[in-house]
Amino acid sequence: MPRDIPVGNGSMLVTFDREYQIRDIYFPYVGKENHTIGHPSRMGVWVDGQFSWIDGEWIKTLKYKENTLVTDVKARSDRLKIELQMYDVVDFHLNIFVREIIVRNLEGRDREIRLFFNHDFHIYENKVGDTAFYDPDTKAIIHYKSQRYFLINCCDPTKCGVDHFATGIKELHGAEGTWRDAEDGLLSGNPITQGSVDSTLGINVQVGAHGENVAHYWIAAGTKYSEVVTLNKTVWEKTPEELIRRTENYWKLWVNKEFFNFHDLPQKLISFFKRSLLIIRTQIDNNGAIIAANDSDITQKGMDTYSYMWPRDGALVSYALTKSGYMDTTRRFFQFCADVVSKDGYLLHKYNPDRSFASSWHPWIKDEKKSLPIQEDGIALVLWSLWHHYDTFRDIEFIKPMYRILIINAAEFMVKFRDEATGLPLDSYDLWEERYGVHTFTVSAVIAGLRAAGNFACAFGEKSYGDKFYEVADRMKDALIAYFYNKEEGRFARMGKRTVKGYELDMTVDASLFGLVAFDVFHPDASIIASTMNAVKEKLWVKTDVGGVARYTNDYYQRVSNDIERVPGNPWFICTMWLAEYDIMRAKNLTELNNALPILEWVVDRALPSGVLAEQVDPYTNAPLSVSPLTWSHAAFVTTVMKYMKKREELSLCAACGNSTCYMHRHAQKPCGVLY
Repeated sequence: MPRDIPVGNGSMLVTFDREYQIRDIYFPYVGKENHTIGHPSRMGVWVDGQFSWIDGEWIKTLKYKENTLVTDVKARSDRLKIELQMYDVVDFHLNIFVREIIVRNLEGRDREIRLFFNHDFHIYENKVGDTAFYDPDTKAIIHYKSQRYFLINCCDPTKCGVDHFATGIKELHGAEGTWRDAEDGLLSGNPITQGSVDSTLGINVQVGAHGENVAHYWIAAGTKYSEVVTLNKTVWEKTPEELIRRTENYWKLWVNKEFFNFHDLPQKLISFFKRSLLIIRTQIDNNGAIIAANDSDITQKGMDTYSYMWPRDGALVSYALTKSGYMDTTRRFFQFCADVVSKDGYLLHKYNPDRSFASSWHPWIKDEKKSLPIQEDGIALVLWSLWHHYDTFRDIEFIKPMYRILIINAAEFMVKFRDEATGLPLDSYDLWEERYGVHTFTVSAVIAGLRAAGNFACAFGEKSYGDKFYEVADRMKDALIAYFYNKEEGRFARMGKRTVKGYELDMTVDASLFGLVAFDVFHPDASIIASTMNAVKEKLWVKTDVGGVARYTNDYYQRVSNDIERVPGNPWFICTMWLAEYDIMRAKNLTELNNALPILEWVVDRALPSGVLAEQVDPYTNAPLSVSPLTWSHAAFVTTVMKYMKKREELSLCAACGNSTCYMHRHAQKPCGVLY
């Protein structure tokens, strides 16, 4: 089930499913220590002797307030004659999740409406040894284990503190949990339980006929009792309304910190561009890890998650953020990479947010010989992205300490990790993490990474290094053409397996062939590129009403259809936007440039109502598949829009002054040709 509305601050992340149930609570890292491991924490309503959890019977809309990470959720029960309006945030600075609930009485008489909140914690990602207790000093429920504490409290319009509470056993001897206890509108008042536990609390809200009233609910996260008590006091003193207001203001400032002239870009694309930036930020840990996705439902199929830092994903997300003007977030990512790079210059498969090596299915041995379990494109793209970061921000003092340990070290590894006879990289795993060999996408990334290292070396005055990296990259490009371009089919292979005679080519059409131009290895107008990309468009476009581009022909991952001719695979947002990027690169005029807009609109139209993008969608129903949100999907949208705007300026040069006719001065905000 997708995560429709994540909210977070880089240390605490809270996600909701489509039923408005809290499903994930990450703390103190985004992507590590999911203290619910996907178990739902429910909200329910009791009135006039009737009870309902906010699930299927409620008509709901889950969105965000514009330009913020404040949710805007509406839920209505026609049976209970109640409407709720909710605003959720994680405070931008403090580890406090806050919810404002506006309760509307749709009846023509006064009513007492009771709100109930259930909490199904699995602290430290297991159910053993938790404690839940009612704390009379704070009038709150506290869950804790070892160095993780969660204080849950609420306010009605007249006072702070819970009106009803219960702690109890769950997942043991048939016990479902205290959420069942709430369904008669009363709770047992059991003050403490240890082991596998949950809790439920409630408050009473008096609402007049056809009137409304307001209540607040919050969860404070900390590492000790005194910390969460202090946070609770902060909520009392500052008020929940103030925390929500200041967080809303912060995110509006954050997402609008750069001025972009979107010119005639449709408003829904502009709004989605900003929404994507905000959603990307929820998936990034303050210590630098850019997490692929934090949808714990994926564990139901593979018993593992996407809650890791893949160097490739992180590099591409960092590129999008760099081009959008976000320096601090990207700096922390590159520092993360510098901290974890091996002494030999390579990055491993993936990492946890605390910099430890994450789970992996890549073996250290192949054919009875040691084999590095790496995806070399990830190493290369970190250098490529880092160069764009430096070229944009010129923060030389940040680059200096990582010049040797990351840039030169990684570049020297890529120089050595080559086939001496052909000049191409040695075998590694592909970007889809499915095949082992030499991949066109990886080769393209390595060429770009070596060129980036050459740029850095020349900038630092070490010309010998620079010349070496450029020379190896040029030779690798020549080898890519010589060995991987199939003249009979008139296009590049997606990968090759080394043989005595050369390479046995895999000619499966793969969207990742876009890597040939994505990293400026080849000019987009080159005939060998045009023929390759035409094959991608013709073979991988999904021929249903949904449309979109599949990863490759006969893609098995999350497969919905066996009609390979019409549905080569599920449409992926990333792959579809690569097609738009290619159209942007080749555009010679504004008419051609605008050919990319329908693809961008295709993406927006297939997002969840909140603006969240999944990894892929069902080729028949548009339903989100796999994880949601996928950070890379949103980064691809941001990158494509930034490239669209840049190309538009290039195609709109003013003959009089040389500036773009759509350029606007950052501060004066006047069009080209206007006297200042």
